[in-house]
Amino acid sequence: MIDEFKKNYINLASARLGAQAIYATDDFFAAKERMLHDSEPVFIDDKYDDHGKWMDGWESRRKRTPGHDYCDIRLARSGFIHGIVVDTSHFTGNYPPEFSLDVCYSESEPDEATQWTTLIKKTPLDGNDKKAIAIETSELVTHARLHIYPDGGIARLRIYGEPQCNWDEVPDDEIKDLGAALNGGRAIACSDEHFGKMSNILLPDKGINMGDGWETARRRGPGHDWVIIALGHPGELKKITLDTAFFKGNYPDRCSIQASCLKELPDNIIQDSEGWPELLAEQKLEMDREHHFTELNKVGPISHIRLNIFPDGGVSRLRLYGTVAKCT
Repeated sequence: MIDEFKKNYINLASARLGAQAIYATDDFFAAKERMLHDSEPVFIDDKYDDHGKWMDGWESRRKRTPGHDYCDIRLARSGFIHGIVVDTSHFTGNYPPEFSLDVCYSESEPDEATQWTTLIKKTPLDGNDKKAIAIETSELVTHARLHIYPDGGIARLRIYGEPQCNWDEVPDDEIKDLGAALNGGRAIACSDEHFGKMSNILLPDKGINMGDGWETARRRGPGHDWVIIALGHPGELKKITLDTAFFKGNYPDRCSIQASCLKELPDNIIQDSEGWPELLAEQKLEMDREHHFTELNKVGPISHIRLNIFPDGGVSRLRLYGTVAKCT
């Protein structure tokens, strides 16, 4: 189920995309902000700080009074929620036995007058585990409140959904980055992501270092590496920017891009993508620089692209600029 969430939706609780933990009743042992980190939680056996054992997540102290702890999160962008993952990795004798989740829509920070809606009722949790729950809701939300009963630690909270983007209000001639994560773009499959996650190439802003991009292992056999991207909305691309920032001895030698407009996903999109029309002919790449491509083949509206890199290597960011359109 978690893999399906990652494939079909965006983590709206991603710190890298801009989500913030704005309030917690208590985070004595471990800062609330860590719960939204995009990295997988780690355990460092001999790491302690002034408050005790260092834990990679949010952890409150042992509650000695009535009540329970909670944490408020401002999502990276307003959106529609379709699934959550509550991760208690490495929390064993200190995890909460139960949790619940409330949501709200608020253009300002929630206060005492804010009306919250219960999205997930009180639900059992296990230690050192990942609890995934699918949700069907049409309610647009901006904030989430994670309740833990009565106290304890959560390593990570993922809230998967569709970022709100009012595509119907976008003028026909307006250029937007249709592949941006905050516009609903998603990396859904790749040949390899040994050194860096495929989803990184759709993140906002410039990459911060080599680890903030997509990088494959060194290819020792025939073939080449690739990644498939679903656009946030179908469109006609006008410009593509591929950035190899920080990749110097390990950037791809060349790239090309194929594309298709899919009304529904085929049973095997990987095999299907091999025959997609060529949007961008094979291009030579250079290390540590932005490459801008405007000479694109006319293939009409597209919903998905396949970026091929030859033979392997690392890409920091990919921008897919175009106008909205519909698959015909």
